[in-house]
This record gives sequence, C-alpha cells and structure tokens, in this order.
Amino acid sequence: MERRSFLRAVTAGTGAVAVTGGLWHAAATPAAAAAADSPYGPLRAPDAHGLALPEGFTGRVVARSTRPVGGITWHGAPDGGACFADGDGWIYVSNSELPLIGGASAIRFGPDGSVTAARRILTGTNLNCAGGATPWHTWLSCEETYRGRVYETDPYGNRSASSYAAMGRFKHEAAACDTDRRVVYLTEDEDDGCFYRFTPAAWGAWGALSEGRLDVLCDAGGGAVAWREVPDPDAPWPWEQTRTQVDEALHFDGGEGCYYSPQAGVCYFTTKGDNRVWAYDAGAHTLAVVYDADEPLGTVDNITGRAGGDLYVAEDGGNMEINIITPTGTVAPVVRVDGHPESEITGPAFSPDGSRLYFSSQRGESGFVAGTDGVTYEIHGPFRA
Repeated sequence: MERRSFLRAVTAGTGAVAVTGGLWHAAATPAAAAAADSPYGPLRAPDAHGLALPEGFTGRVVARSTRPVGGITWHGAPDGGACFADGDGWIYVSNSELPLIGGASAIRFGPDGSVTAARRILTGTNLNCAGGATPWHTWLSCEETYRGRVYETDPYGNRSASSYAAMGRFKHEAAACDTDRRVVYLTEDEDDGCFYRFTPAAWGAWGALSEGRLDVLCDAGGGAVAWREVPDPDAPWPWEQTRTQVDEALHFDGGEGCYYSPQAGVCYFTTKGDNRVWAYDAGAHTLAVVYDADEPLGTVDNITGRAGGDLYVAEDGGNMEINIITPTGTVAPVVRVDGHPESEITGPAFSPDGSRLYFSSQRGESGFVAGTDGVTYEIHGPFRA
C-alpha cells in the first residue's frame, strides 16, 4: 500500500488521526498542528550572532568549523547532536557530515557553561548525519551513505567506537531508544526509505547493541501497522537492499530526525520529502501524522523534545528556524538564524538541566558544501520543562 493510501486508510471513517499516547491530549487531523502565537512570544531582531530569539533568551557561538575549541579543531559540517551529564558539567556531542573523514566530536562544559575541554570520539567514517543517545550514556552515530553503519561512541573518551552490522546496512539517519520496550527506532534517508525497530539481545551497557533483531514497520491491513523481521540486515553488496526485503514494508519520503518520548510512549520522526512529523504509538501500534503543512515549519529535519510534551523541530534550510510544536498543536519559531541562506539547522539538544539548547548551522554564512563554515550555537533561557 502506498503511503498516502495508507494515511487515508488510517483516517477513514473518523476524519481524524488519533494519537493515543499521553503527550497529545486529543485526536489530531493531519494538519491540526498549525501556526499560532509562541508560548515564548515573538522573535526579536537578530543579535550580533544573527540569532533572532524571544525576549529573555540569549545566544552565543561555542564552536566554528576549522577553528580551535577546547584543544581540538572543530569538525566541518556539524550535524546530529546530544547532551550528556558529566559531573558538575555536561557534554555536547556533534556528528560531522563530511565524506570519508566524518566522525564525531564532543565539547565539555563546566558548571558555569564555559568550555573546559573537547575531544574527537569517532574518526574515519563517512557522512555521519544524525544519531541518538542511549540510556547508558553513549552516542549512536549514523552514517548517511549507501550501506552505512551505526557506530556506538563514548562521549567521555574512555572507549574506542564500535560498529554494529546487526542494526542494518543502509542510509542511516537518526536513532531513538525506547527504554520501555528496550528497542531502538531508526530512520532511513531515502525517498522510499523505511522506519525500523532494532531489538538487541541485551540492554543497558556498552556493546549491548552488537546482536539482535531488525524489524521494519509494515502495513497490516485496515489501517493497522505491524513489525516484520528483515531477513538479512547485513546482506552483502550487491544483494537486496534492506528496505526492499519485506514486501509489506511502509515507505517514507526521506526519513530524518527521530525522538522517543517516554512520557507518551510515542516515537516521533520526520520526513523531509513531504514535510511531515509522524507519531508511532508504541503501545497502541498506531501511526499518525501530527504535522502536515508548509508553514510555518518547512523542510523538517532533526527533532528533539521535552518531558512536558513540547517538540522542537529544526529546518533543513527553509527560514533556518527551530520551531516548537506544543501538545495543543501550536507551531511557532523559537530561534531563527539570519544570514545563512544556503545552510541547514542541525543537532538540537538540551543540556541536562534543560536551560540551554545547542544546535548548529551546518554550512554557515558561505553555504559551502564542504561544511568548513559550520557554526555551533548555545541558546540560554527559560525553556518550558
């Protein structure tokens, strides 16, 4: 069944797509999340860094590609990211979406927000786009390339990275850990990509994801969805690709960001080809669309969220904004980067205390595709819990 036909089947007879998780408090039509006044108020004029922010928020630059930070040279094309607690400070990890030399780096911040150190935690990989944090405080760095791998990396620099073929060989984008069901959801950046679930043989420690079962989300008929096992996640080239191994698999137009809300039991993911934010309710086994519009949020990409239910979605180009989507359906910009018309916003992640939001402009003012002009920012302010 084609994607749009499937969506019609989901909504048939009801006129609505129901998200049954606790985060979204009512049924929502595909376009129910729409532009409205931001809970933070309107954006002010851009500051000295080109950041347009609401009243009460401040921004700064923490790193620039090819320039020193914390004892290393910050990587080009900064992409997916996450934050990790570290004693009285915290760490922000960022991927590098460069070919052949991609990898990932980590910046350590002290309790006052000052940069105290930085390190490379992954080197020699290819087009590391997004990824996801694990509950045991490691970073899954995903290669967005043909037959790409997932690498487990150590933000604290104590272990060398490991790759896991069991998680599939495809154009990986993002990963999100479901701590309730002990699975990892994975997106695929193809115009006919799939949405996957990896169930490891073990859970809770470094290397636990080295073995397990990879499933793909499928049409189960009558608007229902179900998981089916991928027969050979590590099929050797040029054998059948991962996304074509199961006939019933649902296909999505350019899978991007992925975020699991433990409060709602819902995994949210974005598809850039049709500019949608999807919600997979893991308990009810239902799939819904919670944003399906062109404005104010365009070219959806990386996504993160807060315990109170707010989602934060970054734009791949568009107006160069991060937009909030609230549980009541409000969509509004929280930050805009001015003067970077050929770039994209990547890697949104909150500090452990929730007061700081980190992200990057991947190609900066120049828009140079080699990513040597990337800028990594920090926004500090009264974010909602």
